[in-house]
Amino acid sequence: MRIDEIKNLINAFAELGTNKIRLTGGEPTVRKDFTQIAQLVSSHSAIKKTAFTTNGYRLEKYAKQWFEAGLNNINISIDSLNNERFFQITGHDRLSEVLRGVDKALEVGFDKVKINSVLLKGVNDSEIEDYLSWAKNTPISIRFIELMQTGDNLDYFKKYHLSASIISDRLKNDGWTLKKRDENAGPAKEYIHPDYQGSIGFIAPYSKDFCKSCNRLRITSKGDLRLCLFGNQGISLRHLLQSKEQKPLLIKLVSDQLTFKCSTHFLALGDTGITPNLASIGG
Repeated sequence: MRIDEIKNLINAFAELGTNKIRLTGGEPTVRKDFTQIAQLVSSHSAIKKTAFTTNGYRLEKYAKQWFEAGLNNINISIDSLNNERFFQITGHDRLSEVLRGVDKALEVGFDKVKINSVLLKGVNDSEIEDYLSWAKNTPISIRFIELMQTGDNLDYFKKYHLSASIISDRLKNDGWTLKKRDENAGPAKEYIHPDYQGSIGFIAPYSKDFCKSCNRLRITSKGDLRLCLFGNQGISLRHLLQSKEQKPLLIKLVSDQLTFKCSTHFLALGDTGITPNLASIGG
């Protein structure tokens, strides 16, 4: 989407009551106008939190610039704290660079720094202690994400899927307690411990009632509205993003679509909706 389309989209969603926007991808920072987009979002009076998700490769260099642009929450994908394993998973030998970026984000003052790690059985599940040690003295939120089945990864899913409950049960036995959810909290269940500066969260889409409190919508880079990552339909908004005069029609279209937002997905039944893989909707 163009900058003017994004501006019209922000104005409409703000009127619908949106107060938090996350810029995600793929990798959103590859856009040359990423900082400009961040400024556009954060400068809207109705938007209280402006977050983004990144692989962290450019974070050490640009964390201050992005923070000053109005970004205040950040999610950084780090699926391993072992250099060789990080390279195996990502194809890039850049773990130390990413970790320096995390330190820089904490230094410049981001309100919340979250670390996302997709749990992979037999690949990185042996590193739980390393993540816990990191959270011991560092004010980060580490979120373990269950591997999700998509349309083209059934064999991979069966081989590597690990239930988040295995780790969350262990934490509870070690004195971690469930943190009370904020009104606008995301899908993660977050645990805290009096001896740790950081927290541990779990995004467990296969758990009971995972979707019940979902308050998330996604707009793809092409302007399509997705009510659910694994829904069976999407609808284009782009034709109503061409002028500010279209805002009433855009608001009505989105409001009408919200009535179709389901209270559950059907991943457990093998139904991944229209998503062949997460890259197809930007990550």
